[in-house]
Amino acid sequence: MPLNLDKSRRLFERSSELIPGGVNSPVRAYRSVGGTPPFISRGSGARVWDVDGNEYVDHVCSWGPLLFGHAHPAVLEAVNEAAANGTSFGAPTESELLLAEAIRRCMPSMEKVRLVSSGTEATMSAVRLARGVTGREAVIKFNGCYHGHSDGFLVQAGSGATTLGSPDSPGVIPGTVAATLQVPFNDLAAVEETAARHGDTLAAVIVEPVAGNMGVIPPAPGFLEGLRALCDRHGALLIFDEVITGFRLGRDGAQGHYGVRPDLTTLGKIIGGGLPLGAFGGRAEVMDGLAPVGPVYQAGTLSGNPVAVAAGLAALQLIEGDDGLYRRLDQTTQALVAELEGAAREMGVPIRYQRVGSMFTHFFTAADRVTGYDDARACDLEAFRRYFGAMLERGVYLAPSAFEAAFVSAVHGQGDLERTVRAHRAALEGLAD
Repeated sequence: MPLNLDKSRRLFERSSELIPGGVNSPVRAYRSVGGTPPFISRGSGARVWDVDGNEYVDHVCSWGPLLFGHAHPAVLEAVNEAAANGTSFGAPTESELLLAEAIRRCMPSMEKVRLVSSGTEATMSAVRLARGVTGREAVIKFNGCYHGHSDGFLVQAGSGATTLGSPDSPGVIPGTVAATLQVPFNDLAAVEETAARHGDTLAAVIVEPVAGNMGVIPPAPGFLEGLRALCDRHGALLIFDEVITGFRLGRDGAQGHYGVRPDLTTLGKIIGGGLPLGAFGGRAEVMDGLAPVGPVYQAGTLSGNPVAVAAGLAALQLIEGDDGLYRRLDQTTQALVAELEGAAREMGVPIRYQRVGSMFTHFFTAADRVTGYDDARACDLEAFRRYFGAMLERGVYLAPSAFEAAFVSAVHGQGDLERTVRAHRAALEGLAD
């Protein structure tokens, strides 16, 4: 039975008159999947409700930040207490120091930390710092890896850019991206060749250690280790964009999961506990290149905002206080994906599932694996569109893009997972017909 989205439809029509596309981030407009985007009114635990009263099991989790689900009591208490004392100061606070200390405890590679307001701000600042301290310009990025919407990264960018069919954005001038060198993800030989040509101008290599913006694509064996060795050989900095993977794959992120230590790390999403917050950090001598210690300028009025910091600190305290958290998340997600895979196999629908920890993707393809951007783009996007709509009608909320990850939170219970599997089976029946 089709969803009743009458109120959402009216709100979307009104929004479209005032907000470009009716949304404040492009993928939310549902252009690639069709239909009306539900306007969400509230969330609790692993579920969200829209303005029409429809209830969904949420596997978007605000695109990853909500490791502990919606409206977690400890996070709400911290936010309310902080807000009651003032919402913004533009001055140092003890809480930002406590958050920086917690980050360093979890990720020892981040010897010094600078707080910012988003993952985009973190990645653009990290690249500026790398260029400033090395005195070089060139940066290697990987096709399909998304590092935010700053100009230098909007080349073969994955995420919403690919979802909307516009991986290179008008408004980005050629000179801005001239020093951005594009290489296929998981192709170490191509990185070696590019570095050989540009090694004396290479400032940094930036990578999502697990790609999460062209679907979930893990690094090939030896890939991250190879990048580490290459950067050491050429005097470049290795930047891990852990905006998605940071605190998602473990307390020490993907760098702990794979045992590779970057020079700089960027964080977002989970670090804010559901509020806008990002960070970048790394080796002390590199971070000391930032003003006011060094010459590389970076600033922000709302950097270290006390309410966002309180939410982030509460989330990290929950993480540090639960030794079994990531084991349970891994086991729960593994069991869910096994059920989804089994149903697809039983019904003869070609879906390749790829998972790392509590993040996974449905790739509608008969291929044995998806290793990079071209593989992801070759998947059956029409099948995903139909599947997405069928899942939404049955009360399962997925990202409206074939190029995004799905997530499991610590509060997804057995009933939530069973509902996801039931909806999945019903959706596959429609595809198999």
